[in-house]
Amino acid sequence: MARAQGRRLSRGFWGGAAALAAAGILGTVTVANAAGIGQPVPWQMDLQKPVTEVATEIYNFHHLLNWIMLVIVLFVLGLLIAVVVKFNEKANPNPSRTTHNTMLEVAWTIVPVLILVAIAIPSFRVLRTQLSDPKADLMVKVIGHAWYWSYEYPETVGGFKFDANLLEGDDQVKSGQPKLLATDNEMVVPVNKIVKIQVTAADVMHSWAMPSFGFKIDAIPGRLNQFWFKAEREGTYHGQCSELCGQRHAYMPITVKVVSEQAFQAWTAEAKTKFARTDGGAKFAEAK
Repeated sequence: MARAQGRRLSRGFWGGAAALAAAGILGTVTVANAAGIGQPVPWQMDLQKPVTEVATEIYNFHHLLNWIMLVIVLFVLGLLIAVVVKFNEKANPNPSRTTHNTMLEVAWTIVPVLILVAIAIPSFRVLRTQLSDPKADLMVKVIGHAWYWSYEYPETVGGFKFDANLLEGDDQVKSGQPKLLATDNEMVVPVNKIVKIQVTAADVMHSWAMPSFGFKIDAIPGRLNQFWFKAEREGTYHGQCSELCGQRHAYMPITVKVVSEQAFQAWTAEAKTKFARTDGGAKFAEAK
């Protein structure tokens, strides 16, 4: 009787513990998924929520690959279990001497090809979106330095330039922005507008990466790389340099603020005075 009660108590304890653990994991995932907009969160289990067309296609492609991998893993696991159960020495004391099976060989050649085709089609779709070259509504030049970023806006919106350095200490706390991801000046762009960035570096290689926008692009001295995005949601988005560039590589955050057209016009009017310059303004390469 005592043993039975002990077993019931044990099962009850471990069952409750398992339920609490599952609830905790689900709760953590829910919180992470709910908060992961524009910045990482503790215990995040998913990619940051996409806010551009490119990021959305990458996000969907990532999850498609996860489902394909899950099916393959379960299929291989099922085969292993079937082999262990059906073809062990006890269940099958006289193994067959089969050396060839045409249908099996055809199947394990064709099925992987079909899987690769299923992966290739959406991947080409993502590449087509990334490499398309729509007409820009705004151009911004991004320059990587050791170790901060500078941004140049064209004459059409004021022709000003500013640096963006890491916010630290009390300044970071007052800003309300995440630690090691906040900058003293943000790159500001209008929502639902095609923004092209031209990226280069002044000293060593850097990489301008913005997870919520779905891309990163290398900043190489003497070379101009170009990419585009159209943010579909207002907000503040954070990224970091993703190229190991030296001592303070970890302290090169990127902050992009996506605002309404009216707010962008107000910001550029203020920035013309705040970041006034006398050297003729920013210079851009030809772009569509």
